[in-house]
Amino acid sequence: MNFTLGFKPAMGDSSSVENLEKQLICPICLEIFTKPVVILPCQHNLCRKCANDVYQASNTLWQNRGPVSTGGRFRCPSCRHEVLLDRHGVYGLQRNLLVENIIDIYKSESTRPLLPKTEQQQLMCEQHEEEKINIYCLTCETPTCSMCKVFGAHKDCDVAPLPDVYKRQKTELSDAIAILVAGNDRTQALISQMEDICRTVKENGHRQMQYISDKFDELYAILEDRKRELIETVGQEQDQKLGHVRSLIRRHGDHLEMSVKLVETAIQSMEEPQMTVFLQSAKEVFKKITDTAKASNIERTEAGYESMAHFIINTEDVADMLRGIDFQTGEDGEDSGDEAPEDLTTSPGQTGESGRLV
Repeated sequence: MNFTLGFKPAMGDSSSVENLEKQLICPICLEIFTKPVVILPCQHNLCRKCANDVYQASNTLWQNRGPVSTGGRFRCPSCRHEVLLDRHGVYGLQRNLLVENIIDIYKSESTRPLLPKTEQQQLMCEQHEEEKINIYCLTCETPTCSMCKVFGAHKDCDVAPLPDVYKRQKTELSDAIAILVAGNDRTQALISQMEDICRTVKENGHRQMQYISDKFDELYAILEDRKRELIETVGQEQDQKLGHVRSLIRRHGDHLEMSVKLVETAIQSMEEPQMTVFLQSAKEVFKKITDTAKASNIERTEAGYESMAHFIINTEDVADMLRGIDFQTGEDGEDSGDEAPEDLTTSPGQTGESGRLV
């Protein structure tokens, strides 16, 4: 950005003021630069706060470590040049004092409000410099001008008015976002349900272990060794079940985090005021949403997975059979005179015919 400190636009000239305003607009927040202003290696400028926001978004692993990290990278929003940062992060970027001084001069002498955020700059055709980009080539999927349709590269293509395509694709993206958000809600509900299963498995495991402990305590020393073995068996199955369910929670949590970030990206695309820029990025956003939806493979636990009720013992056997005591299964468990504690269960109506959670 080539400015000189001696430059003072005539504030009565609205065109000059408007041109100056456009040069002082941050490409991130679309407002006049907020000091401190940092200059990137590619010579583009950003508010330091906006630069930090872009840096944090590009380095998600460091988001919880504050603005100063061990370094990182992000791309310039104006030219996509990769910016490498040292351990000081964005605070290691050089401040552009020249631009800051120009902002101070502009604010002190300007008498009208800043350029509105919603004011759009009409882009011109690269092939026909005096022609505005006002149509969209459906065949080539790119914005173009009327002259390109009549005499240029798109003369044999199907076209449509740019605003119509803009509105249609924005509606389609909005619908896709709604679908993605609904899928995230279902995933979050499934994670909550699995967390309930974890708590239930843990509580049922503790209940059964206490039940076994009470029975063996009644049989004194001869039962101590066997009691330890049976409790260990219950604990092993409990740990196995908890480990399995927790691994599912982590997997679905990672998928949810990726989907949430994709929603944020799509929403940012929705907020793009430039029709041309929006249409150029919409295709990539659609592809990411489609790939995310295809990659979703929600694995669920089987019905009754949280139950630990099969750990039942019978203390009515004679003393010479105590050394061979084991958990009762099948009809032997049903005929037992001991009444095992009832299992805690998750909310009813959450399992389907296939035996998996729904």
